[in-house]
Amino acid sequence: MTALASPPVARRSPHATRRRLASVALLVVAAAATLAVMLPILIIVFTAFKPVSEVNAYPPTLLPSAWTLDNFTRIFTELPFARLILNSFVFAGGVTLFALVFDSLAAYALARLDFRGSKVLLIAIIASLMIPFQATLIPIYQLVSDLGWVNSYAGLIAPRAADAFGIFFLRQFFLSLPRDLDNAARIDGASEFRIFRSVVLPNAVPALLTLGIYIFVNNWNDLLWPLVFTTDAEMGTVTSGLTLLTGPGGIIPQGVMMAGSLIAVLPLAIVFLLIQRRFVESIASTGLK
Repeated sequence: MTALASPPVARRSPHATRRRLASVALLVVAAAATLAVMLPILIIVFTAFKPVSEVNAYPPTLLPSAWTLDNFTRIFTELPFARLILNSFVFAGGVTLFALVFDSLAAYALARLDFRGSKVLLIAIIASLMIPFQATLIPIYQLVSDLGWVNSYAGLIAPRAADAFGIFFLRQFFLSLPRDLDNAARIDGASEFRIFRSVVLPNAVPALLTLGIYIFVNNWNDLLWPLVFTTDAEMGTVTSGLTLLTGPGGIIPQGVMMAGSLIAVLPLAIVFLLIQRRFVESIASTGLK
């Protein structure tokens, strides 16, 4: 009897092997980059749950041996932290709302309307981006002080109710929209504001969401602005309020500071989770138009 021949062994091509090795290398790099980005966040989370003895221990440890909520209790007893969170929402949310309204109106005028001096105005807006923020801080504070708006929501929000970057960003997006939409609406008798509200804005939802996230996060995390324009602890924000934890000799309760920082990050994560589906759907629908 003749022996049955064994089936041939499939050999992987060199090209497939290289592709597999490249995929593994990319996964390793991605995992290392993710770990590097997440490590500071993990340190904040674990330090927030450490007792004082472990926070100040040397050599330091990553994981707490005894988990505690004392730092979270102290952040609400040593600071008016609930009021600081409310102030941060009012400040960042108010600036975002007003900036989106005024930036979109100015961007529409610069992108869709032809009027004398529009190019000069655009150049001036772009040039203002080159002026350091610190150079305008003192004049703005003097103006806010003369108006009696120090330690008020108006003093925090009004000077930031419009943003040069937001105007330029939305203008570039409005320029990408076809002008046939405007012309069709004008033929139907629509006013410029009706065209702006009913034609341009619905097609600019991805740009508005992107700019809104950018403005909200920047103002929520801002330290210098609320630190300068508020002297009352009750009118501070989360970021400026955490500076009040510094004790005599510059001693900082690290555990309490990390607990406050962790609480301050949570609203940003919640806002992103709430709007990310709408953000992705808006980009996808815009790409199909």
